[in-house]
Amino acid sequence: MPTLTSTPIPPSTHPHADVIHRLEAGGSMLPDTPENLMQIIGIYKAYAVPMDFYWRDLLYIAERVFLNPLPAFKYFLPQAYLDLPNHYAGDGADLRIWRGEASAHPELLEFMAKGELKMKLPKLFHHLWHDRVNMEFAEACMQAMLWHLEMGGRFNDYLYTDTYRQNCDRAIRAYFKHNPLMLGLHKLFPEMFYEKCRELSYYANLGLFWEVMAPVFFEMSDIYDEGGFKGVPDAMDFLVNGIFAVAGRPIYHHVYIGDDCFELIPKSEGFTWLYEAALPYVEAVFYRTAPFRGTKSYNAQAGQVPADQKDFHYGILYADVFPVGSAGIPPTLLMQDMLHFLPPYLLDYYHQHCRGEDDILIQLGITFQRSMYNVTSAVIQALRTALLYPLDDPNPRHRLANRQFFEAQMDRFTRPEARLRDVQNQDYR
Repeated sequence: MPTLTSTPIPPSTHPHADVIHRLEAGGSMLPDTPENLMQIIGIYKAYAVPMDFYWRDLLYIAERVFLNPLPAFKYFLPQAYLDLPNHYAGDGADLRIWRGEASAHPELLEFMAKGELKMKLPKLFHHLWHDRVNMEFAEACMQAMLWHLEMGGRFNDYLYTDTYRQNCDRAIRAYFKHNPLMLGLHKLFPEMFYEKCRELSYYANLGLFWEVMAPVFFEMSDIYDEGGFKGVPDAMDFLVNGIFAVAGRPIYHHVYIGDDCFELIPKSEGFTWLYEAALPYVEAVFYRTAPFRGTKSYNAQAGQVPADQKDFHYGILYADVFPVGSAGIPPTLLMQDMLHFLPPYLLDYYHQHCRGEDDILIQLGITFQRSMYNVTSAVIQALRTALLYPLDDPNPRHRLANRQFFEAQMDRFTRPEARLRDVQNQDYR
């Protein structure tokens, strides 16, 4: 049997040719250095702890708060949702990704009890003092997904079908069955309530997405602590394998009113984690989001705001972290959340390189940006695996097809705002 040999293909002439060649070799957009590996794993751990609150509260709002006209306590997570088993952790997991427990993370529970003040005070006091997990960040991510609607998959299309409206109608009538005023409003302005249900379905979508990512990041942190990752490509490959392992996880929206469950989006619709949650999330949050409200003025007539949403470029992959933490204000709230859960080795690193304690949130933002370039690399490699050819395919036409795919992905980082070139430099701090 003849031995297959690879015919070389010409080097890329793309402005990011060095990154493309690294991707072709099975690497990440982020250079493979021990410092980069330490930073991204440390920030994944710091991100996973508040994310463990985010996904639980998103589901609580979607499933239980629902159409409460005055949801003043929607961030006050009940014990049932703190105990809610994660489907990807614990002994009863559908697929055990993290070896830890399925209920809320101990570091999260400790912070919820004492906050930054390190004192056990009434929950309302911590909330009003803003000494809490910043759920506003999670809601901003949800709003980005809701606003950037048509990004593949069938999820958003379903929200405008007669079937969805009928499912919503049953839930709305049950929720307001003792409130004739709200039932009257629903009869007069039905689209108002349907639109709110659509928003809540995105709450559920994002909650189910992050329910997967939290144990993934926890497990990555544990593997790193055990010396299991030898470099950045190992960490990226773990994410790629995780993407494929959970790709078919159902995305649904159930509402609980009393003892009754109303399926606004049943599992039987067949919506899946990869196509209806993960890819739309990366597109809406990593790449697009929206112009930074309150931090910069834009002249739309001068073309400073793109006419098409697909051309938006305000996500963390483009953020200028230095002046105001401006991947928009909400990611600055995420930096504040992550600050409470930094592993000691990353905190020591910041103490070596920060310009004082006031600089630490900016350093967190830059580390987070590096880590999200690695996550995006995993998504790109997963898409290449699903749609094209193995990296070691001996057929030069197949490798050229892979090359064209990588170049098309890198075209999105030729904008001057993109930080891809910055994260190649270890001195970008």
